[in-house]
Amino acid sequence: MSFDADALFRLLPAIHRIRDAEWAASIQDLLTPAEAKELLALEALPNATVAEQERLESLREKARRGPLKALAMAIADVIAPVEENLAQLYDDLFIETCADWVIPYIGDLIGYEPLHALGRARGLARAEVAHTIALRRRKGTAAVLEQLARDVTGWNARAVEYFQLLGATQHMNHLRLHSRYAPALRDWEPLARIDSAFEAVAHTIDVRRIDSRRGRFNIPNVGIFLWRIGAYRHTRNPALRVDDRRYLVSPLGHPLQLYSNPRPEEEIAHLAEPSNVPEPITRRMLREYKPLYYGTAAQTGDADSSIVLYADGTEVPRDAIVACNLADDGAGWAHAPLDGVSLTRRPDGTIVEEPLADKYGIDPVLGRITLGKDVPLPKALHVTYHYGFPAALGGGEYSRERQPDAPGTKVLRIPADHATVQAALSALDGDGVVEIQDSGRYEETLSVKVRSGAQVTLRAAENCRPTLILEGPLLVSTLITSTPNTRSGGTFNLEGVLMAGDCLKVPRQAGSEISRVRVAHATLVPGLALDEVGAPVSKGAANLLVELPGVLIELDHAIIGSIRVAELASLVAKDSIIDATDPTLPAYAAMQGGTPDASSPAGELSLEACTVIGRIHAVSVGLISNSLLLARAATGEPPIRIERRQTGCVRFSFLPFASLVPRRFRCQPQSDSESRVVPHFVSLRYGLASYCQLTRNTPDEIRLGASDESEMGAFHELFSPQREANLQARLREYLRTGLFSGIFYAS
Repeated sequence: MSFDADALFRLLPAIHRIRDAEWAASIQDLLTPAEAKELLALEALPNATVAEQERLESLREKARRGPLKALAMAIADVIAPVEENLAQLYDDLFIETCADWVIPYIGDLIGYEPLHALGRARGLARAEVAHTIALRRRKGTAAVLEQLARDVTGWNARAVEYFQLLGATQHMNHLRLHSRYAPALRDWEPLARIDSAFEAVAHTIDVRRIDSRRGRFNIPNVGIFLWRIGAYRHTRNPALRVDDRRYLVSPLGHPLQLYSNPRPEEEIAHLAEPSNVPEPITRRMLREYKPLYYGTAAQTGDADSSIVLYADGTEVPRDAIVACNLADDGAGWAHAPLDGVSLTRRPDGTIVEEPLADKYGIDPVLGRITLGKDVPLPKALHVTYHYGFPAALGGGEYSRERQPDAPGTKVLRIPADHATVQAALSALDGDGVVEIQDSGRYEETLSVKVRSGAQVTLRAAENCRPTLILEGPLLVSTLITSTPNTRSGGTFNLEGVLMAGDCLKVPRQAGSEISRVRVAHATLVPGLALDEVGAPVSKGAANLLVELPGVLIELDHAIIGSIRVAELASLVAKDSIIDATDPTLPAYAAMQGGTPDASSPAGELSLEACTVIGRIHAVSVGLISNSLLLARAATGEPPIRIERRQTGCVRFSFLPFASLVPRRFRCQPQSDSESRVVPHFVSLRYGLASYCQLTRNTPDEIRLGASDESEMGAFHELFSPQREANLQARLREYLRTGLFSGIFYAS
């Protein structure tokens, strides 16, 4: 039973409840004068927000409340914490529902040895403790090692026993028909999987040690493959129209590799298959395994697939989809628009002709869509897909932390309340929240007016990732009113959106009182936009221009291009990427006379676990910690230059040795001669899944060089080295005697 006020009140005899209601009706001053005034004001509102309606109902209920019910509420307020504590104590008996602090105690009961803490990812231990007994019962098997890798690291994993891939003479009493010394050249999949986690082609013996990641194919060797890149969903994104029958999946118009949505493994004894891991979808995979990669739960019968098309709001059936190569072919695309026939092999081996004129063609490698000649032209084409990225960074349809709205905050929703973003911003009147409740694409010129002392927030709703294509700078300025201002300084927040086309600008205007600009879990595309091959359109162009002195800029889990600020402004960034698109271009510099000026210093800079690509010129630093500063000097200039070097601290970071900064503490490289200590990135081009991800060949001084022995840079909080060390410790416990293991990154 729940001991809330209503439940307690209903336990009383009806006669007492009736008398209490009569007594409340006879008393007219149950509300304080301030509450009575507030009630009248709320009742007079024509369009009350949800928060205002809730406050109105609470005041009305208090006006009807008698003394007996008030007493029941007071008792319920005391009982509720006790009841909640009892419920939590019961939940703490089970590993699935217990609080985080209880996990080590439950683990101690079964002899679980704790590993390295992983910061925000510390909840990973819950899965490992839950599976400990089942893993011990199957100790030494490939399925256990795979499940162990998944539980310990939190990444998708695959275990490979390499003795099964050795080309050796077989005993006649133990034939392994699947293990052939020479591959079948007509079988496409084994050939496509060579040197991957799902390899099936036999090899000769390799005597090099597997723990060095050089040798693999030997009798005692077991390989553990890990997928560091995850698949992130983008729901019902408007396909970008090229012409009547050609569309692009990416809202930015660049080639976008589509990823598979990994299907969960229901049994611990099951070894991962390609459909259980997030990997790039090839054209052949989509063609041969269309039911695994296309369609919603209504078609597949289980989890949603990786790609779904919607024409005018209706899902395109699987039978109308074909996999195509839509690469560039002169001025157009190959095979676009679809026409003619294709040859399809049925499961029974027969080959039939399939007409293409009434099909939708998808190229998952380039993220392109084409319509057959006989397909009716849709008014709108939307696509749900998955893209690859290493972490929840830069916005996306993932859960993100955010401050709750203050009581009485005005919230306008798009498209429920307004069709366009600018209409909603104008209707705020300088104070409130505009929330975009879909993952649509909005092409507008935006202007934000903020009242002095107020706050305007432009954000994506939970599990949404809208795209803003700016047709001019997004201007943030103060709303000038005739009412005298008793407070100073307005705040603008940008959360959860993908923005391209132009910059965010805080102009220097008379009377402007913007004091704070915050960008959280959002992306301002480096280079302003991407061209048809995925390269930045405007290399080194500023994504954030702050001409107004005294403005505090905050970045949190953001991706942004070059930043230009006034000398008296300041920047505080954490877990973010600042990318000037080239290490020789300025990433953080000054504004002079309303124009960017790389030769002048910007305001104070503080970085925590950030990756910066480009040169830095600032007046001073507060704290630079656990960061990667990749910069190359221009002619006669240091790559990073701080004017006031008597204050501030630079610690546990990589930056060029020739930089002029305050005294360093355990930074890399430690001398000009250590040319080998440089970060190695998989890619530095925004738009690729491996953007700003460090390779495993990066020196340990950088991979383990942060203050907590994690890697430096924006992906610091992934704790990749600790995950790998934890897995190695567990593998020593669960491997059979005589076996050796090696850890390989599949992505």
